[in-house]
Amino acid sequence: MTVLPTSLGRIAVVLNLLTYVLIRWPHGNRWKTVTVADDRQGRLEFALLVGATLGTTMIPLTWVVLAFPSFANYPLHPIVFGAGVVFAVLGNWVFYRTHADLGLNWSVTLQLRDGHELVTNGIYRRIRHPMYLAMFLQGIGQALFLPNWIAGPAWLMSFGLLYLLRVGKEERMMQDQFGDEYTAYMKQSGRLLPPLKKPDDQ
Repeated sequence: MTVLPTSLGRIAVVLNLLTYVLIRWPHGNRWKTVTVADDRQGRLEFALLVGATLGTTMIPLTWVVLAFPSFANYPLHPIVFGAGVVFAVLGNWVFYRTHADLGLNWSVTLQLRDGHELVTNGIYRRIRHPMYLAMFLQGIGQALFLPNWIAGPAWLMSFGLLYLLRVGKEERMMQDQFGDEYTAYMKQSGRLLPPLKKPDDQ
């Protein structure tokens, strides 16, 4: 079976992270100019953000630059690599759409900004957390195109933990802010994927 050079995995990691940064950078700069109205960060949230940064960025880049941990490397096969690229491209497209649809109505942590609006159009019409979906897709991509048993799944594992421990708190914060409007939105949307039934289905 054909085996691809590990350098292709390194290129894919760098391009995936670079695309992520280029998408988020302009939105992040605008977001910082808006005053925080509700801040629910805590020690756990801070620890989760640090862990996610390690898994999504630091561990993969350490593998790219230092080839560490090399003992966990495995052969990179074309089909697996290609599937990883497809997942990453799809994830970055969803990531772009979420930022475009949200505008200033987002935060990297559990915060609401002054004038925060509930966005239910665009990609948010049927999915409440498409940004998390994007991150999972990127994480699956990295697990496939980075041929290392530790660095490869690091994104998926670290972000998965953040999602599990944060998403419930985030939805409670949104319900506190938007009340019945958010409750109704929850009934017509899914967390990561559109619900099987449309809102007008009986």
